[in-house]
Amino acid sequence: MIEEKLSRLVGKENIISKSSILEEYSKDLSFVRPVKPACMVKVNNLEEVQNLVKLANETQTSLVPVSSGSPHFRGDTVPSTGGAMIVDLSGMKRIIHISRKHRMVMFEPGVTFNALISAVAKEGLRLNIPLAPRSSKSVLGSLLEREPVVMPIYHWDIGDPSGCFEIVFGNGELFRTGAAAGSGTIEEQWAAGGSQKEAAGPSSASWYRLIQGSQGTMGIVTWGTARCEILPKIEEPYLIGSSNLEAITDALHWLVRLRLANECLVLNNTNAATLLANDNNEFQIIKASLSPWVLFFNIAAYDYFPEERIQGQIEDMVRITKKIGVEAVKTLGKIRADGFLKIIKLPSSEPYWKIRQIGACQDIFFITIYEKLDELIKTMHEAASKIEYATANIGIYLQPIVQGVNCHCEFNLFYNPQDRAETAKVKKLITMATSSLAEKGAFFSRPYGENTAIIMNRDAATVVALKKVKQITDPNHIMNPGKLCF
Repeated sequence: MIEEKLSRLVGKENIISKSSILEEYSKDLSFVRPVKPACMVKVNNLEEVQNLVKLANETQTSLVPVSSGSPHFRGDTVPSTGGAMIVDLSGMKRIIHISRKHRMVMFEPGVTFNALISAVAKEGLRLNIPLAPRSSKSVLGSLLEREPVVMPIYHWDIGDPSGCFEIVFGNGELFRTGAAAGSGTIEEQWAAGGSQKEAAGPSSASWYRLIQGSQGTMGIVTWGTARCEILPKIEEPYLIGSSNLEAITDALHWLVRLRLANECLVLNNTNAATLLANDNNEFQIIKASLSPWVLFFNIAAYDYFPEERIQGQIEDMVRITKKIGVEAVKTLGKIRADGFLKIIKLPSSEPYWKIRQIGACQDIFFITIYEKLDELIKTMHEAASKIEYATANIGIYLQPIVQGVNCHCEFNLFYNPQDRAETAKVKKLITMATSSLAEKGAFFSRPYGENTAIIMNRDAATVVALKKVKQITDPNHIMNPGKLCF
């Protein structure tokens, strides 16, 4: 009966029940417990999404919205319970509206970074993107997950660069956040000169905060908007290498505080080599040529007096780096600043950079402040040493966010998924390190999979409070969010 209703809603050809395909969605590269879905349904428009959500209510079926292509890493696309239905949003690929005047773009969940970067560039705009996202990653999915972006001076709020969302809530009702909730249709708002760029609202509430980070538990987003920036006329990228993390973070602080750098981030030599190398031999050569820490930043100038602007910014940068005792250069070891800039402006080439060398990677990431970085990195290394995981193999990525007010700290654990002993070691390390880092003050604002259970089990009151919202989220899913269940 359910299959007949589904066929009428989306067409029989859009209902996938092939065992091999469902097996792919039963697991991902995380350590989340595998659960096979009942079927996968491809939706292509808002009406189909609404009708599917209403049917899920009638039949008490769990929905798992998925917009990005494989590989998946965080367990949020794996069902928490049997009988779930994968809602494939990747076919919704419309780029609905681009406005250079308002510096914004509106698009559906199936739009990937490659497609959107190319589209906005034709209008003289660019996106503020995460560090080398995978080519199959949904831009909307990235916004909803609040992934850190590489231009912190344009990151005004933790929700940026997202603007407004159109969402189908659990009862099938349509809701729009921010400026999009204003009177009239979207087309009427455009005709009146409006723009769906302001995220806050409707009224004094910031409803987008309820939706972002909920990992699909609150509803299905059918389009979103993102703030864009103007393409620069001139760019001057630089690299700073050092064994002193304090000097690196000091330079990072002033570059962002004085708004001198656009793209701005820090990698340890393991991650820098992993990002840039095409094979293991090249990885070893690049890593050996680098200092333990690499700071990359890019100075840019725009339409008006670009030469004068870039020169003044470079002079200010040189004064700051001299005072700190570091030197900004164009070439550091085996890497060039201009080549690095080209790589981080686009999604990763295939295979995805985190799995290119060894085959698998697990991430531990959280928000902290610069003053705690030394202690937290030491805590991570101590946990790795206890189980004999080589600390030299841990990639570290530091990204200032919200104009440098705090920092996204990410540990990348690379391993061979065919080696059972090594896989078990990484799984154990995630449990040990996450608990120890939380004790030291690491703020896990986006826990996924097993990390969710580790963090939330530390506070029984949090679990009790979350179970009180069972009318929105099935309490069976509390420890592994990411499922829309009715």
